[in-house]
Amino acid sequence: MSEISVGEFSPIIQEYASYKLSIQGCSRKTVEEYLLDLRTFFRFLIAREKKIDMESDDFLEIDVRSIGLEEIKKIHTEDIYEFLFYTNRDRGNQWAARARKLSAIRSLFKYLVVRRHYLDHNPAADIDSPKPKKTLPKVLTLEESLRLLNAVETDSESPFRTRDFAILTLFLNCGMRVSELVGINVTDLDPELRSLRVTGKGNKERVVYLNQACAQALSAYISERKSPQYEHVRDRALFLSRLEKRISVKTVQAMVYKYLERAGLEAKHYSVHKLRHTAATLMYQSGQVDVRVLKEILGHEQLNTTQIYTHVDNRNMEDAMAHNPLAGHKPLSKRGFVKTASVDDDSDT
Repeated sequence: MSEISVGEFSPIIQEYASYKLSIQGCSRKTVEEYLLDLRTFFRFLIAREKKIDMESDDFLEIDVRSIGLEEIKKIHTEDIYEFLFYTNRDRGNQWAARARKLSAIRSLFKYLVVRRHYLDHNPAADIDSPKPKKTLPKVLTLEESLRLLNAVETDSESPFRTRDFAILTLFLNCGMRVSELVGINVTDLDPELRSLRVTGKGNKERVVYLNQACAQALSAYISERKSPQYEHVRDRALFLSRLEKRISVKTVQAMVYKYLERAGLEAKHYSVHKLRHTAATLMYQSGQVDVRVLKEILGHEQLNTTQIYTHVDNRNMEDAMAHNPLAGHKPLSKRGFVKTASVDDDSDT
């Protein structure tokens, strides 16, 4: 693993990491993120016990290999609460980061309690996950999406214009993750360009169906990919970098930022993942895509993850009000009210 090694942990944590990788089939990136969060948790416990300043560089040097099974048995629910308070108060972690840390701790204890029966109870089991703020995903409008695609089409100086246009077209039409896109191999494409296979979170494979825009953009790029220039390339990757190897996530991100800037959209702080949000929102707002179908397109595990895209903008609400059958009803008097009784009337009002 690039940022963290299982060798930094005790044997019991190494055993847990191997289980996540080999038995549960989690990706290396997922396991790495869990280990990073567990390392922070263990450092917190050690620093609290040894009174090490958690704001100092010494905190980052704490060796967590001392946290073995016997030390884990001493962890109580209150310790986990204190850790979550610390990450919020001192580290400024937002709800998503705190929820991920709690998920890593829960996962470890579930393994120790349910899978291996090393412990009798899970001290994290009854802790509520931090609640997210109900914010709508930031997305490009249809007009902004077209501007972004046009920025690529008009970039006559780029030798990768056809590749980059195909990538952005897939993002904006299919809503795939950047990790899924860079993982596509040439053999994952349907010969008639009606669909392609991607591998999503948890190494789960799904089929992504291609519309006309995607098929045409891919066809143009594949013509280049099969040209004599690339005959010597043995990499199975569909999208190649300038080094003629599988394109990296960082390269794709840099390309997207480049064209966001050319399109005059960089000031709005869009990102590669916002293109996934954009595709999902445009599909749903078309009125032709059911939220359950959208769930399958995006590769979501849970429907409630997809339901964030069922939001409506102000224009939708204005249109809904305008289409109310009573919208054209006119008042019966010039003042807008029907005179029914004087102010001196003794009748009930």
